[in-house]
Amino acid sequence: MAELCIEYGCTSLNHIGEELCGDKVEVATLGDYTTLVLADGLGSGVKANILATLTSKILCTLASNEVSLEECVETIIQTLPVCKERSLAYSTFSIIHVNRQGVGSLIEFDNPQAILYHEGKCIDLEREELHICDKQVFRSELHLSPEDVVIVMSDGTIHAGMGVVLNFGWDRNAIMAHLNRAITPNMSARAIACLFAAACNDLYLDKPGDDTTVAAIKLRERLDVSLMVGPPVNKESDNYYVEQFMSRPGKKVVCGGTSSQIVARYLGKRVKTSFEFPDREVPPIGFIEGIDLATEGVITLRRLLELSEKYISLNDLTPKTFNKKDGASLLANVLFEEATHITFFVGQGVNAAHQGLPIDITMKLKLVEHLAQNLRAMGKEVVLNYH
Repeated sequence: MAELCIEYGCTSLNHIGEELCGDKVEVATLGDYTTLVLADGLGSGVKANILATLTSKILCTLASNEVSLEECVETIIQTLPVCKERSLAYSTFSIIHVNRQGVGSLIEFDNPQAILYHEGKCIDLEREELHICDKQVFRSELHLSPEDVVIVMSDGTIHAGMGVVLNFGWDRNAIMAHLNRAITPNMSARAIACLFAAACNDLYLDKPGDDTTVAAIKLRERLDVSLMVGPPVNKESDNYYVEQFMSRPGKKVVCGGTSSQIVARYLGKRVKTSFEFPDREVPPIGFIEGIDLATEGVITLRRLLELSEKYISLNDLTPKTFNKKDGASLLANVLFEEATHITFFVGQGVNAAHQGLPIDITMKLKLVEHLAQNLRAMGKEVVLNYH
């Protein structure tokens, strides 16, 4: 059986006129378990942001360290005050605590009911009503199958369009119907959260009347991707370098013309170059039999880094799937949407093709390190090997 892992993603809309979001998502992975907390602070602005941040961090720390969810809820309810005017808790929250086999729990306190996306459609999770410190809390046991997605949200989602496009906000059944139409097979948790939040933003006519946050976790099969960038320092090490690269499981990607020639020579194949330019600012891709993707080096990596900055931005609502066929977009789809574990093989040799160009090994290494940092921010497990 293929190894499974937990993928997660979130997107937020700030209340119009506010620089800070009154919602906060905190994620921690400890051992076999991933814990995701979405907290919604009362109101908007700085005060709501502080309350949501406190709530999410406290709950995530406790739950990820195996404190019982009931104790976590009791702690936060007793810690945070209640608004005297409206008798409401200063922060509501949803907690997902689940392991790599998809087994765990969901706890919800005053947030909209979570949605389970299972076998191509949205359904309700079975809920058990609990009373903790005189508060009504709901608990759901999770037994996820591969490709299942659990979606949690703040109440900005159900308020979307209220009094503007819709009379009474976005009905839960209408939300589920929209997600059934919009979610496609193999879509990542980040892409699902983004398309949901983007639909809310459309209903708000780009002027959110409430902080709106969507977070999702997905149980999926592990996919390793190995990425070779640049030649090794010693030319005599070429074969060993490629041998290590090719011995890795999963998909293989080669970036750079010199790297492609080294790999092709080792495999006894030829590098064939495409003459198509889907994007005039990105060099064309290549083809090597036995390699999943071959691209140009530094220019493509620069564009990839730009795409990664947008991808990890919580407020960016552009689609997270990449349909363009240029090298950077193809590489982004492999690394951002498909991969769960990424291994870089970074050659530190001086590339003869860069002689006379404003490109040096330091620039390439910084590109790779920054890219690795952004990939880790996406929840990927990243390993850097230098040769």
